Amino acid sequence: MARISGVNIPTDKKIWVSLTYIFGIGKKVSYDILAKTKIDSEARTKDLSEEEVSKIRKCIDADYTVEGDLRRERSLNIKRLMDLGCYRGLRHRKGLPVRGQSTHTNARTHKGRRAGVVKRK
Repeated sequence: MARISGVNIPTDKKIWVSLTYIFGIGKKVSYDILAKTKIDSEARTKDLSEEEVSKIRKCIDADYTVEGDLRRERSLNIKRLMDLGCYRGLRHRKGLPVRGQSTHTNARTHKGRRAGVVKRK
């Protein structure tokens, strides 16, 4: 099993799909990495040589922010917004949708479970 950026990528899948298991790498970036390293995107991960895997690893380390660094960067950006006290930061702090969605009837995913109405006896 190949290990890239601290993630064990699946061996039976095509290499472009396997790279998407790394946080911060999607389909387009995966194809871009393979084009830079001149590796066939349809090849299976198990068929790659150790040299090709190291090429991919070097390309990712040099050009992309992935996994722990990317998670840390995102959380610091959210924390910065919250510390500033701007509108987006307040929405993050309250646990409400940040990007202008309606909350009258929907937004259950972000707001959490509904608070039930207590019946009186």
